[in-house]
Formats: sequence, structure tokens, C-alpha cells
Amino acid sequence: MEATDVWTLASTALVLIMTPGLALFYGGLVRVKSVVNMMLFSVSAMGVVGVLWILFGYSMNYFADGESGFAGSPFKDFGLLNTDPADFIGVGFGAVFAMITTALISGAIADRVGLGSWVLFSGVWATLVYFPVAAWVWGGGWIQNLGTTLGTPDVIDLAGGTVIHINAGAAALALAIVAGKRIGFAPGSHKPHSVPLVTIGAALLWFGWIGFNSGLATEAGEAGLIIVNTLAAPAAGIVGWIVVDALRGKKPGVIGAASGAVAGLVAITPSAANLSPLWALLLGLIAGIACAFAIDWKYRLGYDDSLDVVGLHLVAGVIGSLYLGFFAFNDGLFTGGDAGLLFVQAISVVAVAVYSFVVSLLIALSVKLLTGLRVPVEVEESGIDEAAHGEYAYAYEVEESEAKVLSSTR
Repeated sequence: MEATDVWTLASTALVLIMTPGLALFYGGLVRVKSVVNMMLFSVSAMGVVGVLWILFGYSMNYFADGESGFAGSPFKDFGLLNTDPADFIGVGFGAVFAMITTALISGAIADRVGLGSWVLFSGVWATLVYFPVAAWVWGGGWIQNLGTTLGTPDVIDLAGGTVIHINAGAAALALAIVAGKRIGFAPGSHKPHSVPLVTIGAALLWFGWIGFNSGLATEAGEAGLIIVNTLAAPAAGIVGWIVVDALRGKKPGVIGAASGAVAGLVAITPSAANLSPLWALLLGLIAGIACAFAIDWKYRLGYDDSLDVVGLHLVAGVIGSLYLGFFAFNDGLFTGGDAGLLFVQAISVVAVAVYSFVVSLLIALSVKLLTGLRVPVEVEESGIDEAAHGEYAYAYEVEESEAKVLSSTR
């Protein structure tokens, strides 16, 4: 086994832990009465998408010789029965990307959507949106070949500025619109219940992001640059977010710092191999500042994106993808190139955002027609965990009853 294969194998494990990390991050951000529901959304996405990936998602994810069109044929390698054993490491690496992308969307509908509705949406979304878009950008599709078609530099998307973050962010916006607002939706009405959970989740995300961005690096120098940039951008994102909060008269907090780190990580995802660390710092700073403002858009525009998937992933994904058009090695407007790279980056951004939003909207409306999408009002008010899952994040009532029993026996 070659060293690059060993690193991709290790990176697969790093990316895999990101989805449970996301479950902790999202779980800490919601009300205490819906923690189990929120975490189960991420875990269920791992199950549903993992199964679909093996059955036909991997086949749809790339175009074989002679294939063209919307996506790869789902039947050419159904169930991985015809897969070359040498390709299985890549199959596994692609699977964990599909899992985390789908799970990201769920943050937009916290506190009000049932598990069955989410599972149905996530399975259809992965099939009709994620697998085809991955084929367009990474599997030999039209976006990957756009530069050749137009006579410009090729589109750059190292680890998923379009495929992951813009894709999930646009879907989250569509799903949030269809789901409607939470009861009592207003600034400050739904505060995170656990800062420690958010911090642990953010730490696991950053940890896994090293493999996320550098898992396919083939040279030590390339891997080193990617890792340094994956440290630089989120570090600057933290600074940018805290500075914005201070200038707006807000008290600095861990939630803001963690969100700034995520903004920087999202922004550097497409570009970590194509920027100098200095430009990565500037990108992270811009993303942290922009996203700190963007999360307030939901109150002004009237959509309830519960955990700011749009304000973080869509916004920072767009920034990171377009930023390459200005500062990418050799081809950026300010680094020796012309407007060609910026042009194709913009086309890829708009195409993925529009496609994901429109198709996600149609899927969400269909799911709403079939299942109602939202839980009943009384369940939302009392808490989804008890009514829908029979589990509690924190068994306070059990502990109190046990304490009474012990005290009565003394």
C-alpha cells in the first residue's frame, strides 16, 4: 500500500468523526428538549446516505468512459459488485463526504421537524442533488470540464465549496422556508442550551477537517500547505467574528468564536491547496466578519434557519469559492491571472446554488405533502425528545427520583 493510500484511509476516519462532531455541535445549539432529535438527524444521515452510497450513490458520483448527462449511471456498479478492490479506499472517502454534507442541512430545521420526514428528505436529496453535483464537480462532469470548454483555467474546488457547503446551504434555505418558523421565532428566543457541547463539536469538526481538506494530497508539500491553511483560515475567522461582536456591543462568547472557526473552515474548503497562508488568513477574516453579519439575515428576511446553516455554510462557501478568482496561485486576478478563473468559479457557484435550492424546494414540498413535515404544535412546545424518541439528553427526573429514594432509606 502506498503512503498516499494510507493517508487517505486515515483521512476517511478523520472525516467520519466529523458527523458525530456535528451532532454534538448542533445538539448543544438547540433547546434541551430537542437535543436527542437534533443529534439523531446527523446519525440517521450517516445510516441512510451510507446505505445509498454503497447501493448506487458511488456509481452516480462519477462518469465512466462513454458516460455523459445528468449523473453517472446508478446501475454500472450497483452494490459495488464490480468495483476494483484498488478503488475501495476512494469509495470510503467519498462516502463520508456524502454523509456530512447531508447532515449539515438538518441544522436549518431544528426543534420542529419529525425524524421520519427528515429521513425521507435526506435520502431523496442525496439521490437527486448530492450524487449528481458531486459528479459534475469531481467525477468528470460539466463543471469539472468547464475550463476546457470555455478556454479558461479549470474550476477549483478542492474539498467541496460548491459540492458540500453551497449545496447544503442552498438546500437548508429551501427546507427552512417550507418547514416554516418555530413557535416564538424572534431574536434571542431560542438560545443554545450547552456551550460545552458546542465547543466539543467544533473541536471535532476542526480536527476532522484536516483529513477533509488534505485526504487526497499526493505530495508532502501539498499536504503541508493544505494543513497550514486549514489552521490559518479558521483562526482568522475566530478573530473576525469576535471583532464584529465587540464593535456591535455584544459580549464575546464561545458560541461566536466557534462559529467564526466554522466560517473560516468552510471558506478554506475549496481553496486550501491554491492559496498562500497569508491569503488564507485574509480569507478567514473576511468569512468570519461576513458570516457574523449574515446570521442575522433570517430575522430580516423572515426565514427560520434554526442553526444558521445558510449564514455559515452558504455564505462562507460562496466567499471561499469566488475568492479563488482573485488570489489563487498563478490564475487569480491579483496573482498573475485574468478574469477567466473568476468567471468559471462564479458559474459553478450559481449553478450549484440554483439547482440545489430548486430541487430541494420541490423535495421538501413533496415530503410536506406526504408527511406534514412538522411535528404537532403540542409536541414542539413540550419537546420532541420525549414525545418522539422516549429519550432525554439529561435524565434530571430520574436522578431526582433516585435521590428521593436514597434519602428516604437513610
